[in-house]
Amino acid sequence: MLHVKKEILLLSPTEHKFENRGVFNPACIAENGIIHLLYRATSTANYSTIGYCQLDTPTHIAVRNEYPFLIPHEKHESQGIEDPRIVKIDDTFYITYTAYDGKNALGSLILSKDLKSFSSGKIIAPQLTYKEFELSIGSTDVAKQKYLRFVQLFNHRMGPEVTQKLFIWDKDVVFFPRKINGKLAFLHRIFPDIQIVYCNEMNELTDSFWREYLFHINEYTILKSKMPFEASYIGAGCPPIETANGWLLIYHGVEDTHEGYKYHAGVALLDIENPTKEIGRLKNPLFSPELDWEKSGNVNNVVFPTGSILQGDILYIYYGAADKYIGVASVNINDLLKEIIN
Repeated sequence: MLHVKKEILLLSPTEHKFENRGVFNPACIAENGIIHLLYRATSTANYSTIGYCQLDTPTHIAVRNEYPFLIPHEKHESQGIEDPRIVKIDDTFYITYTAYDGKNALGSLILSKDLKSFSSGKIIAPQLTYKEFELSIGSTDVAKQKYLRFVQLFNHRMGPEVTQKLFIWDKDVVFFPRKINGKLAFLHRIFPDIQIVYCNEMNELTDSFWREYLFHINEYTILKSKMPFEASYIGAGCPPIETANGWLLIYHGVEDTHEGYKYHAGVALLDIENPTKEIGRLKNPLFSPELDWEKSGNVNNVVFPTGSILQGDILYIYYGAADKYIGVASVNINDLLKEIIN
């Protein structure tokens, strides 16, 4: 039986204004013996910036900043920057996050060579309204019913007069840590599935690119909901981990229960050269909200994996809990792969 250990509640809110409401959904990367942790920090006004700390072991904080690490600068992120992920491709750090302007939530990218100086945040998600999305996706009969159901959900929540002016929400942007067949590759989530994008340069992601992409969205969908614990929708979590068996992807799956939505951690294995080919996935959650601080917080019943570190055979998974805390879970990666393949 696969054993997952809930290691520790790693981070909690502090009295510092920028993170006195919540700290959650962290990105992490190991570089030169240091584990860098970038996390979403929220104030009492629910305004999001990115906090920072260093770990000297996977479960021990050595340094924690008392001020935000990254703050909004651009108009499209004026109401917050959320849910970072990080990878290093060649000599460049790719930091993805969700930019929020009070209405639109769009996947964005910051680049850095040294984690000291940073490029301006740039939207890399499609900037198409729900009406434009409906016209594009409506051209593919197979996808039409599923995707337009979520357009109708947003219409119901916000009103069609509002959603027709909004861009489609596109979150959970996560890069692969190396190029695939010579191209940059990243995951993203247009409700309710996880899709993949390939490009040579980020400036290729034009309006015409996205319209063509949406017309063929089924070809770029890598994961769809299968299991009961992810029946509502899924989203990319940690950056994919390259193994001899394939890309190991830890993602979140959302279940609609009598208590409301419950977020679980799921795992899938994807083909190394063609990640749209699924090799297998766990039939049950890797872990779920069980502890008090996972079940009760700003949003109850949430575990939201967003970063991982592999040390030897042990995979440490960093996750947001109840939109208030950061936890660490661990599992033997060989046992995990065997569980998926078998």
